[in-house]
Amino acid sequence: MDPAATLKIEAGSGVAVSALLRLPPGAQAIYVLAHGAGAGMTHPFMAAVADGLAARGIATLRYQFPFMEQASKRPDPPRIAHAAVRAAVATARGMTDLPLFIGGKSFGGRMSSQAQAEAPLDRVAGLVFLGFPLHPPKQPASARADHLAQVERPMLFLQGTRDELADLALITAVVDRLGARATLVTIVDADHAFHVRAKSGRRDPEVLAEMLDTTARWMTEVATGAGDAGRTGLP
Repeated sequence: MDPAATLKIEAGSGVAVSALLRLPPGAQAIYVLAHGAGAGMTHPFMAAVADGLAARGIATLRYQFPFMEQASKRPDPPRIAHAAVRAAVATARGMTDLPLFIGGKSFGGRMSSQAQAEAPLDRVAGLVFLGFPLHPPKQPASARADHLAQVERPMLFLQGTRDELADLALITAVVDRLGARATLVTIVDADHAFHVRAKSGRRDPEVLAEMLDTTARWMTEVATGAGDAGRTGLP
């Protein structure tokens, strides 16, 4: 597997954040991959996503939000997070002409879509959400998804059926309202971290592999104009 290149990105207001670029030979697209609120870009899940996508011909640019770079436990306010998203996307645009996708895990995916909704980012072909955080635990609501109506790009939602931050009925309704530009892939028995219980008969690496197969296929189809991956579910 090709090594990741370490970068520094100017994220606004004089703040520089770390980033990791994986650019496999013959890459078909690049995914600007943002981390969640509780762990940074080097978390094993983030590394596994980058490794798995590289093996499937998808480049990644992982990056830190300023709060994570500064070892703070409090996530950045949207204004600062959006600036980091924009800086990371600009960096990716400057390094490759590959079709460009944005999104990420939980908080990172939501900050990416908010930035896109607020002012569309150049050359973004689509968005991929690895567990969209629709609401806090045990507080089902869908207002956090209202901005998605302003995102005029294809969107792929990968959601566990046991995700306590996204009631399945509510996230399904959100995707239905978005129409043809949104695709929902449900992962049976997975929680917000995409962990499945032993009684499901499956293991986490199997689930992640299928998620990444779906993601790489969807990105390639969107990038080539071949349509979306369809609404489906992983058993």
